[in-house]
Amino acid sequence: MQVQPETTSTPKSLKGEPFDFWEQPAVIAPNNFKFKSLSNWAFNISVGCSHACRFCYVPSSSTVKQGPTLKKFNVEDPDEEWGDYSLLRPWDEKKFVSSLKKAELKPVSMLKPDGNRAVIFCSTTDAYQTFRASTPTKAKLLNSSAATLVRKALETIRDQSTLNVRILTRSPLAKRDFDLFKSFGKRLIFGMSLPTLRHDLSRIYEPKAPAPLKRLETLQAAKTYGLNIYVAMAPTYPECDEADLRATLAAIKKLNPITIFHEPINIRAENVARIKNHAKELGVSVNTAVFADRNAWRQYALNSLMLVQRLAAEFKLDHCLHLWPDSQLKSKNCFISLRDLKRAQTKLTTHEKHRHAEEDARYYEKEYLPWLNGWWQRISEWPR
Repeated sequence: MQVQPETTSTPKSLKGEPFDFWEQPAVIAPNNFKFKSLSNWAFNISVGCSHACRFCYVPSSSTVKQGPTLKKFNVEDPDEEWGDYSLLRPWDEKKFVSSLKKAELKPVSMLKPDGNRAVIFCSTTDAYQTFRASTPTKAKLLNSSAATLVRKALETIRDQSTLNVRILTRSPLAKRDFDLFKSFGKRLIFGMSLPTLRHDLSRIYEPKAPAPLKRLETLQAAKTYGLNIYVAMAPTYPECDEADLRATLAAIKKLNPITIFHEPINIRAENVARIKNHAKELGVSVNTAVFADRNAWRQYALNSLMLVQRLAAEFKLDHCLHLWPDSQLKSKNCFISLRDLKRAQTKLTTHEKHRHAEEDARYYEKEYLPWLNGWWQRISEWPR
């Protein structure tokens, strides 16, 4: 591989700015969700996102691939600078309609059934984010263009297809399109990410996203407006203890959502480093010990999933709960090692260790694996 000399790179002063227009238009594209039951396709309005969620997996999986192009917009490290750039995709009606027709004509037999034949707005960014720019005029242009882009895309899907739409956002700006959402009838469901009600935690993990209580108010407004709603209680943080999770579920219960999704933070590329660095900047301490190694993370993830499952049953919400266990939790060796960790303080004879190993193997096959597969095969609700 040839390395270009540094003298050939574009000086920063001559590059574009990190809030601008992207080179390629916004179209409907197949998504890569695994075990989520959210949608078959995604419509992403931008490259990057202004919410700056420190746990986000997107910069490691998609924007890094676009690194060379992002450099043109003064973005040197897409992962480290996540939240400080968002390049709005332009509207190209011809290309959008072409992508819509392709999705519309895709045989149902060729689609994952858990996608509900839906398009999600959005999977790698937020359709209702606020674009920042170097001047008020530029910011106004980007934000008005984004609003127009989203409405045109929704109107075209509604009028020229039979596809469903799933809205997932963290922003109260979505209220401006409630009228359009309602015009879809049962073809659209509206949801927000609400991992906690604690603003102090949100400030650490989602520093530039709207406050949790603002999101809760938006969900309540959507319910009052007559929209079909769901909640993504995801991802919850290591600091979300039983009291916090209980309070969040109690608030969600009042909304009577179609589905409640839940997952803990999963380790992806540099997201743990981003969390640590931001907490350090704020001068606060966070529980990053749960990310120290794979076993520590798996213990945290399982405890979180099972705690939410127990609380949901207590609140009589288990009928609409949809857990998202990560595929890494399937490891048999890891499962056995986690069981061993729980017995680490107990002195066991060789016979007892052998008996426990046999019991664990049976439990893994007869209960643990079916538990995982049950969630992975679950198809989330859609209004009928």
